[in-house]
Amino acid sequence: MNSSKKHWNSVYTNKPHEKLGWFEKDLSPSIELLNLINLNSSSRILNVGAGSTVLIDYLLDQGFENLIATDISEVGLQNLKSRVDSEHVEYIVDDLTAPDNLNNIAPINLWFDRAVLHFFTDSRDQKTYFDLLRKLVKSNGFVIIAEFHLNGAMKCSGLEVCRYDTHMIAEHLGEEFELIKDFNHTYTMPSGDTREYIYTLFQRK
Repeated sequence: MNSSKKHWNSVYTNKPHEKLGWFEKDLSPSIELLNLINLNSSSRILNVGAGSTVLIDYLLDQGFENLIATDISEVGLQNLKSRVDSEHVEYIVDDLTAPDNLNNIAPINLWFDRAVLHFFTDSRDQKTYFDLLRKLVKSNGFVIIAEFHLNGAMKCSGLEVCRYDTHMIAEHLGEEFELIKDFNHTYTMPSGDTREYIYTLFQRK
């Protein structure tokens, strides 16, 4: 078991999902961006670093029938599956910095990432992440990426993070992706502490 998998399995084993530092009961920032996207019930949505997110619950409630939840932690995904065992959700354990199963899935209409990319501090891991994204997102497809802002925290879950602004994310994506909307958001953790995020929505040309 690699160190990242071991770390995240431990995190999801030792804390209930609603106590995790990134748990989001209020999905309004993500919903604001989702409402700008023209998706239908059969659109393929990939939630990377899903863990035990309640976003999957929301998307199912909205009638989406082609969801993929992926995480490096099988414990996190099993927690999610035990709560949301639906035929409309495919669960894939994989590492975004060394993808295996994700390389073989069909193209997607939306790549959704909240609080995953900022954990990849090595430039090679960042490149692998964006190479996979470009491989999977269809023409005219969408990308939502929400990470710690440049003036945000320098650590999360005991790990160093790489903080972002919109320009940095756009540079990684390249000229084939067009920015649709971005905004800053102050997230309040279950502990009451706050974290500064940048939310971005891009569309592939």
